[in-house]
Amino acid sequence: MKIYNPANGQLIDDVAEDSAESIARKVAAARRAQPAWAARSLDARTAILKRFRELVVERKETLAQLLTREVGKPISQARNELNALPGRLDFFLTHTERALADETVWTEPGLTERIGFEPLGVVANISAWNYPWFVGSNVFFPALLTGNAVVYKPSEFATLTGLAIRDLLYEAGVPQDLFAAAVGGGDAGSALLEAPIDAVCFTGSYPTGKRIAEVASKRLLKVQLELGGKDPVYVTDDVDVAVAAAAVADGAFYNTGQSCCAVERIYVHEKIHDEFVKHLVAEVARFKLGNPQDDSTYIGPLTRAAQLSVLERQVQDAVTKGAALLLGGKRIDQPGNWFAPTVLDRADHTMELMREESFGPVIGIASVASDEAALRLMNDTEYGLTAAVYSRSFERARPILSGVNVGSAYWNCCDRVSARLPWSGRGHSGLGATLSTLGIRAFVQPKAWHLRG
Repeated sequence: MKIYNPANGQLIDDVAEDSAESIARKVAAARRAQPAWAARSLDARTAILKRFRELVVERKETLAQLLTREVGKPISQARNELNALPGRLDFFLTHTERALADETVWTEPGLTERIGFEPLGVVANISAWNYPWFVGSNVFFPALLTGNAVVYKPSEFATLTGLAIRDLLYEAGVPQDLFAAAVGGGDAGSALLEAPIDAVCFTGSYPTGKRIAEVASKRLLKVQLELGGKDPVYVTDDVDVAVAAAAVADGAFYNTGQSCCAVERIYVHEKIHDEFVKHLVAEVARFKLGNPQDDSTYIGPLTRAAQLSVLERQVQDAVTKGAALLLGGKRIDQPGNWFAPTVLDRADHTMELMREESFGPVIGIASVASDEAALRLMNDTEYGLTAAVYSRSFERARPILSGVNVGSAYWNCCDRVSARLPWSGRGHSGLGATLSTLGIRAFVQPKAWHLRG
């Protein structure tokens, strides 16, 4: 596998890919190693994973630089991911004991009924490239804490970061057979699915997630899918327009728009529409696009070259159908995978721009006459990951957010994830949940204890 820098197209490294046979060997070794790991005390497992956390903190600058070279994420944002990671890991380290504790649900003379929790076994973790530390650790960290083995397939676009994660886990004391990295693209993922695993956790696109679910259903594997989004924001007419526009612009363009919870559709009340658009365009025009190694860069290259054609098609389709192109709209003619930050107004739901995931620095804006019209459009999607409302009044925002069929609701914020809250999607946005205590319990299975005596 050849690994290229998306900012300039230069070869960074090449690494050996796994075959179906080598993946099968890794899964078999993980299964042999898992019972001994599960038999260790939670304190012993926790001590090892605390050491992993310490190593990440010690080497965060080197890891951030690697992430930027491989994925193209601006270095300030790569540092943000590494700086925020310890807090997320701390949540798992602090709350796993409570999540695993037996629950006595009934007791009477001579009879006790209790619920216990046991590891799933071997967990396949097919991870993502856009936030490889966050997304990967949402799975492998609680899975290891709760006594599972993990076979981790980093995205082919974040392979070197995935191997760095593996090496730090080994250095921290995780047995090498217990945690394995499966290197490769789609073929490696398919081979991992065919191996004798007990669960598969995938982060990526809906089409790939659907195929994984179909394969897993034949063996009744536990499936957890964190898929895409077409996340809407509604800006009411009672906001501070400049403040709301700046916040929404950041939500749409942070990480070059390559986030499943990035703002992908904006609905603005008609009373403030023109003013909002003016402020948003001015804000986006200030975002610095350039060398992702530069501390001041905000917009970097797209990680995947193929996405350039997707964005071109969406822009052309929107303009053909009547959208107004206010900013950007095309590739930037230089080495690497560059697309100009793009804002389109007068967007509507006949356009791919407002229906299909963009996953890049492109946003569409539509004017709406009422809260009811905004809610109807926010729900006009097959996705259901996040939705946001900007309003001075929570009483006004609450019924809108309650009516949107999404896993995460935001009032006066967007593009935000907390370890304390479950991360889940509806519809084409996925199955199951990571994060929160639900994201710990995702890696154990209940056992009912009937105790008479």
